[in-house]
Amino acid sequence: MKKILSVFLCALLVLSVCSMTVLADGEDAYALDAEYYSKFKGQNLKLYVYNWGEYIADGADGSRDVIAWFEELTGIDVEYTTFDTNEGLYSKLQSGSAYYDIVIPSDYMISRLAEQGMLEKLDLGNIPNFAKYVDEAFRNPDYDENQEYSVPYTWGTVGIIYNTKYIESVDSWEVLWNEDYAGKILMFDNSRDSFAIALKSLGYSLNSENADEITEAAELLKTQKPLVQAYVMDQIFDKMVEENAWIAPYYAGDYLTMSEDNEDLAFAFPKEGTNRFVDAMCIPKGCVNKEAAEMFINFMCEPAVSAENCGMIGYSTPISAAKDLMDAEMVENPIAYPSEDVLANMETFVNLPDEVNQQLDILWISVSVGSLTTGFWVVISVSAVGITAYCLYHMSVKKKRAAMRADKSL
Repeated sequence: MKKILSVFLCALLVLSVCSMTVLADGEDAYALDAEYYSKFKGQNLKLYVYNWGEYIADGADGSRDVIAWFEELTGIDVEYTTFDTNEGLYSKLQSGSAYYDIVIPSDYMISRLAEQGMLEKLDLGNIPNFAKYVDEAFRNPDYDENQEYSVPYTWGTVGIIYNTKYIESVDSWEVLWNEDYAGKILMFDNSRDSFAIALKSLGYSLNSENADEITEAAELLKTQKPLVQAYVMDQIFDKMVEENAWIAPYYAGDYLTMSEDNEDLAFAFPKEGTNRFVDAMCIPKGCVNKEAAEMFINFMCEPAVSAENCGMIGYSTPISAAKDLMDAEMVENPIAYPSEDVLANMETFVNLPDEVNQQLDILWISVSVGSLTTGFWVVISVSAVGITAYCLYHMSVKKKRAAMRADKSL
């Protein structure tokens, strides 16, 4: 996802390397605990990490590869793969089609996963950096009130990225419906972010559970569709940097990366309000290397590691100590770290009831796929549920008949 100024990265690398070794005069407050990280050396352990795309310092553009750093420090191998939406992550975990030791979903999805018993409870005793470094503002959040399932990774905001060569100024979501920019508008390729924009445009909460409000938002999104070049996630980077598109809603951290490659790009927080989010590290249910996974989480909370990571990807750190090791220009950037007045006009996603999520999913298909009516997709969804129930019923009948035949044969 990102790179910040190469000069800053080089300086940060020097600082982070220094932080690994206690200085001769004992003044290094952020030295890593070599004894703690040596616990699993020689045990041939491997961790499977599932994170957002372009969302970790990987050695590119002069940054330090934090996965390689962890492997060298601990002797634990890491297999790192990526997803592009919270809903995609949820489907993968729900299906049981893949195994992961650490996943990094967003706030509302953490609540959903926890409620459905899909996460392990963390032992914060194995994550000492949580108590030592994570800011109070990020402890016991609404999505994990008892701090049982998650430790914050980064936080950020959503706004509008636009090219000043073609668009003079932006202060409202309305610009995404401006016919002057038809064919040059990008939109989120996920239901929650897209509906949030439409709901805020209509003056509603982005956490609305009102069926009529959500339907109204869907209709607004449908009026936008003829103007949209594409629904995207990580594809936004090339499209905006190369000026194939002129305007798009996206994450502030990614804007900071894109603006390094195209100085004509600008960013705005819409006056109607927007989303503030936290992405956090969790351990899926059934993890077999839980303590080692907790060690990885602890490592990512080291100030030197968080500084290196957030300095590269452009997102904001929940660890103030990391800012001591970051470039002052980055820390003082009002897009990376907005003022309290700006933050006051933002909402955080909450986990919605199942019936509301189902409505969003159905309506989103009707918006993003094309001209077929919402009624059509409702019929398809109901039919799918009916077919599933029918199959389960007949499987149950077959099992009972097989059991009866077995009893008769005894």
